[in-house]
Amino acid sequence: MTVLPDMTEAQIRRYARHIVLPEIGGVGQARLIAAKVLVIGAGGLGAPALQYLAAAGIGTLGVIDDDTVDLSNLQRQIIHRTADIGVAKAESARRTLGEINPEVTVRAHTERLTAANVERIVSGYDVVADGSDNFATRYLLNDACHRLKKILVSAAILRFDGQISTYKAWQGEGHPCLRCIFPAAPSEDAVPSCAQAGVLGALAGTLGALQATEVVKEILGIGRSLSGRLITYDALDASFDEIAVAKRPDCPTCGSR
Repeated sequence: MTVLPDMTEAQIRRYARHIVLPEIGGVGQARLIAAKVLVIGAGGLGAPALQYLAAAGIGTLGVIDDDTVDLSNLQRQIIHRTADIGVAKAESARRTLGEINPEVTVRAHTERLTAANVERIVSGYDVVADGSDNFATRYLLNDACHRLKKILVSAAILRFDGQISTYKAWQGEGHPCLRCIFPAAPSEDAVPSCAQAGVLGALAGTLGALQATEVVKEILGIGRSLSGRLITYDALDASFDEIAVAKRPDCPTCGSR
């Protein structure tokens, strides 16, 4: 059982707008301070998610990214500055998060997530937020989180569209995993990259903020989880849609067969 920390006077002031919420309160805020969250990617989705999680007081934030800041990133990856061009994204993110909330411990993993390191890295956290930009990493992360029984909040964006869901299939019936929804990765030609098709910068903020919200909800056990539901967002139409998704008995990751 996690021992919750006592909050200082400064922390009570910093998180006052959380503490006054009946759903959070002092105990809930202490849980956030004790929590450890890993964010995959310090890019379009990771940038806003990391900043809101740091501001919320998540005690330990991990960020993994092996890329460096490029000028073309700055249109949406708001955690980085023009002066950070050429700097490792994980280190640039660490600097920004330290300025937002110096009480947060930031672990910068300047490496690529692979089958060789995924369990070592993921095992040190309570919840994982996936902001990766390729299906190979998404499947790798989905399988590892299932094996390690870690909650996974995953989002994706392209052009003017976004989607988000939460995966915790290890909790049993009614909780699908990523492979239940997407059994096989589409061909590279079927899904262009953001560099090829473009992406609205502010869309990353919308979905990244939603990720941070769902991470906080999962840590606190409040509200309705996105597990079993896929939310899609059309920025041009200004509309959200919800798709119910079921656990597949023949799923290679979480299926009963």
